Order: sequence, then C-alpha cells, then structure tokens
Amino acid sequence: MPVMPPPADIVKVAIEWPGANAQLIEIDQKKPLPSIIREVCDGWSLSGSEQFALRNADGQQLYITEQSRGEIKNGTILRLAISPMRAARQLLERMQSHGIDARLEALKELAKLSADPTFATEFINMEGLGTLARLVESGTHFGEMLAFTLTAFLELMDHGIVSWDLVSVSFIKQITGYVNQPMVDVSILQRSLAILESMVLNSHSLYQRVAQEITVGQLISHLQVSNQEIQTYAIALINALFLKTPEDRRQEMASTLAQKHLRAIILNHIIRGNRPVKAEMAHQLYVLQVLTFNLLEERMMTKMDPNDQAQRDFIFELRRIAFDGDNDPSATEKRKAIYTKDYKMLGFTNAGNPALDFTQSPPGMLALDNMLYLAKLHQDTYIRLVLENSSREDKHECPFARCAIELTRMLCEILQVGELPNEGCNDYHPMFFTHERAWEEFFCICMQLINKTWKEMRATTEDFNKVMTVVREQMSRALAMKPSSLEQMRVKLRSLSYAEILRLRQSERMSQDDFQSPPIIELRERIQPEILELIKQQRLNRLCEGSCFRKLGNRRRQVAVSDIKAVLTGKDCPHMKEKSALKQNKEVLELAFSILYDPDEALNFVAPNKYEYCIWTDGLSALLGKELGSDLTRSDLDTLMSMEMKLRLLDLENITIPEAPPPVPKEPSTYNFTYNYG
Repeated sequence: MPVMPPPADIVKVAIEWPGANAQLIEIDQKKPLPSIIREVCDGWSLSGSEQFALRNADGQQLYITEQSRGEIKNGTILRLAISPMRAARQLLERMQSHGIDARLEALKELAKLSADPTFATEFINMEGLGTLARLVESGTHFGEMLAFTLTAFLELMDHGIVSWDLVSVSFIKQITGYVNQPMVDVSILQRSLAILESMVLNSHSLYQRVAQEITVGQLISHLQVSNQEIQTYAIALINALFLKTPEDRRQEMASTLAQKHLRAIILNHIIRGNRPVKAEMAHQLYVLQVLTFNLLEERMMTKMDPNDQAQRDFIFELRRIAFDGDNDPSATEKRKAIYTKDYKMLGFTNAGNPALDFTQSPPGMLALDNMLYLAKLHQDTYIRLVLENSSREDKHECPFARCAIELTRMLCEILQVGELPNEGCNDYHPMFFTHERAWEEFFCICMQLINKTWKEMRATTEDFNKVMTVVREQMSRALAMKPSSLEQMRVKLRSLSYAEILRLRQSERMSQDDFQSPPIIELRERIQPEILELIKQQRLNRLCEGSCFRKLGNRRRQVAVSDIKAVLTGKDCPHMKEKSALKQNKEVLELAFSILYDPDEALNFVAPNKYEYCIWTDGLSALLGKELGSDLTRSDLDTLMSMEMKLRLLDLENITIPEAPPPVPKEPSTYNFTYNYG
C-alpha cells in the first residue's frame, strides 16, 4: 500500500524548552492554540499553561498566534516561552531594578522582543513606552544601556500601535541633542537619527518641533563620516524634513542645503567615495533627487499670461539674443516690422503671438526657463541652433522653440517631476549630483541631441512627433546606463545615433521570447537557405553587370571561370606583398582581392569601395561553391530574414505560439466513413 501524505491541517514540528529534550509532535491546525500549548506543557510536566506561548526558534523569534499559525511548515523548530503578557511584566520590573547589570540585560532582551507585534501590544498596554521615554528624558543613561533603550523605543513605535504625538518636548530635545553633538556614540547617533525621521514623517507638530531643534549644518556634517549607515540615516532625515516642509518654504530649504554644499558633499563622500553605494543609500539619494526635481513643479504648472508684459519680455529676450547680438537700438527698431518672421525662425508654433506656445501645462513656464538658460549660459550653442536651422531648405528646419517645449514636457515625465518618491525605488542618477544646475544642463545637452537626430532622420516638420519619439528613446536608454557625469551623458547620447537606435530596436525584436521559441527557430532554419540563395543570385547578377576598377598593371585582364583556383583577400594578395605596396594604407588593404588561375598566375584588384569589394568577393565565392562571408552578406541576411519572418508571422500577431506542436489525435476505430442523406 502506498504511504498516504499527512492531511494539510497536520504539521510535524519540534518544540524546545531550556534544559529538556525537544518534543516531536504533530500539530492539528484545527485545534485551538491554548489546547496545543497545554499538551506541550503536560509533556514536560509544566503547570499553568496559560502563562506560556509558542515562539519561532529562528532569529526573529516571533510569537505564534491564531493569525500566524498557518505559516508553520513541516520540520519547523518552535520554542516554548513565557507568554507575551508575562514577558512584558517581567521586563518592566527588571528595567526598574537597582542593579545596573540586571537593567542592561532587561533592555537588551526588550530590544529583541519589541520587534514582535504581539509582545509590543502587551508592553505598550502596560505603559512601557512611558517608562522608556522617562529613561531617555532623565539623561542618566549612556553607552549600551541608552542604545538598547532607543532601539526598543523605535521598534515599539514602528508597529503603529500608538501615535508619535505622545512624545514630550524634553524627549525631543534629548534626542536632537545626541544628533547635534559633535562626538557621540555611533549606535546612539544612528538610532537617534532614525527616531527623528519617524517623528518628522508621522506627525506635523513633531516635524515643527524637530525642525526648530535640529541644525541642517550638523546633519550635513554626518555625511562626511566613513560610516555609510550613519550617512544613510542622515540623508533620510534631511529628506524627511525636505518632504514635510510647507510648499511655500521648500525653495528656502533648498537654498539652505545648497549654501551648505549638500550636493558636493554627497558627490565626494558618498557617490565617489571608497565604498559602493548600498541599496538603502541608493533609495535615499533617489528620494532626494525626486524632491529636488519637484521644486520645478510650480513653474511646470504655471501657464503664461499672454497679457503679462514682463513675461512677454522673456520671449523678446530670446529673439534679441538670437538676432540682435550687437544690441544696437536702431537695429532693433528696424527689426520691429519683422518680429513675426523672427519668431517663426525661432520655431514658435504661434509666430504672431509666441506667448500662446506657453499656455499648456505641463511644461508651462518651465520650458521658457530652460530656453532662457540655454540662450544666456550657452549663447554660442543657442545662436548656432537657431541660425543653422533658419538657413535650411523649407520644411527641413528643426523648430527650436517647439522642440524645447516638447523636450521640457518629456523630461518632466521621464524624471517624474511633481510625483512622490516610490518606496523601494533606487533609481538615482549620479550625474544630477555633479552640477548645481544639472536639470538645465541636461536640457541643453538634449536640445543639441534633437538637432543632431533631426538631421540624421532627414526630418521635415511633418516628422516632428517621430523625431521626438526617437529622442525620448535615446534619453531613456542613456539614462538607464547611469552615466557618472553630464559629459559622460553627452558621449552616450552621441553614440546612440538614429541608425544605432534602429539597430537596437531590430536586435531587441529578434531576441524577444517569441523569436527564441522552437517553432520560430525551425521556421528561420527553413527560410535561411532561400534567402542565402537569393543573395547569391544577386551577387552573380552584379558580376555579370561588371564594375570599374583602378588599373594595377599591364597583365592579362580576363580569365575563364573554370580556371579559377581561389580568391585571396587583403594582405594575402600578391600585389599587397610587393615592396611598393608596403606604403599602401589600411583602407587600400581592406579593398584588395586577387583571383588565382592556372598556371600560378593572378589577376589583382583594388575595389573602389567596401560595397563593391563585398559584391565581388561574394560573387566569386558563389562561383567557387564556397560560403558568402562578407559583412554585406551578414547585413543583407539579417535584413531579409527579419522582413520575411515578419511577413510569415503577420497573421499571428498577438497570438501565443505554442512551444510544441499540438498532439496528433488517435486513429479512428474504423475508416468506413459514410454519409446518410435523409
């Protein structure tokens, strides 16, 4: 008889008790927990089972409750322990004993047990938090004893059982005092920073009190230590203060942090420090990055008032820098009649009234801010972008203003301006910590990218959306590489040309799961010989058409195909081994090939370009029955295979292709099929 598996509601566990052999028992999950504990106590002849509980024996040692008992698995090791209520009462008594050693041991055990929500509830119900708070307020605890006290307090509060508003002003002053002291024990500093962060995040009134007591300068000084954990908690508290600062004072907060050189200190002591950035630090840097970008939200959501002359003057400034570099008043007067033409050359959609281009939010006035930064801080680049496009043939000009406005909107979307930080996200960008105006500098780099991509795509005004889609992909791909500086970002964007984007798209499409499934691989294998034959025929047809080559001597100029022995290329060619050929450059070497024929004679060639070289070496290889191995063949094969695969799979779009063919049905019992006609 096969052994039947035990029912799902029966779990086999081992239960430990100090000084006794472990009990191996079966727990019936249908039975009440108190009755199971009573049976365990009976096994060791322990009375008063209501004073006991079961705990996990692992590092967390959490109490088993009716809610958590379903997580017990076969083979789990449990431990019989005193009940949470009894443990809480005993620890409270030991904490207030006169012996220092006994109090230290009690606080040490409390720090561990406080992570358990069942114990925490019992301890808090016994006014245990007040006892801990008074120990801190007394100012008489130091070293390990204070560290365990703070750990227990933080663990108990993190369960969210009671409000943080219960803490007193003297408690806050004591904790902020530990943070503001130049020399304090690392364990106490770490816990104090964590407690203050929780206070700020969980209570508006406590945020105000902490903000009054803590100095930003002292917090920033904690970033210059070698302990990354302290650095992480310090940035977390800075972020919490930044996040809770009222909106009308956030710019002031940002200015204070800038004056204290926060960005440079983070760059030099954390990002470019001697240790790798851990996940929690990366998250805090991401949060700081998001909060910094969120300072742009107000301008992003502010629409231009077309009737506001002060705002219109900013647009006038863009026109003046582009076209009136000499700033001659008389020249300006002469130009007033053709302002509309100038604004059209600047790429505004509403050339007659360009203020209307800034009435959409996002990006609102932030787009104009970015444009002015480029025009004033990178004037040569700005003028070149405008004038270069104003001289292009009709419809091929890249509209500067329209591109700048759309780019600003895309940047706001990609970098999540105005959104709250995501918990668990570590997506910070080191380059944004390398410059005080990193946002604007990145905008300037991307404006030059747009102009470059526009030219590479030979775009017209009708292609605007297509170009911006490519630019967005270029930015997203470059950002994903996490360049360490703005200059590195510039280099990465330069390498992501339009041709490279097309190549990457093609490569990624072909490497998708569908293209790696057995049916697709089999289809490729069937199609490939047909495509190779097509390429071979094209090469042979081109040989029939002939090509013009430079003259290399007065030797024989023709040979029968049947006489051809081999085709040599590059430095293996006879004419590339001669002394006179030693002076030939690498380009000539790469275009050389020779035809060996009977007797040991050769016809030598240097192709006019790489394309003709590939055509002829491929064609001659085809004549000799050899494989076509040129770069051109590989490229043509990839292109034609991709096109053919897409055509063959067109009807299967959005249909899941099975990994294996469907099963063949069983044979019918008889083949005597008949039709009955009524």
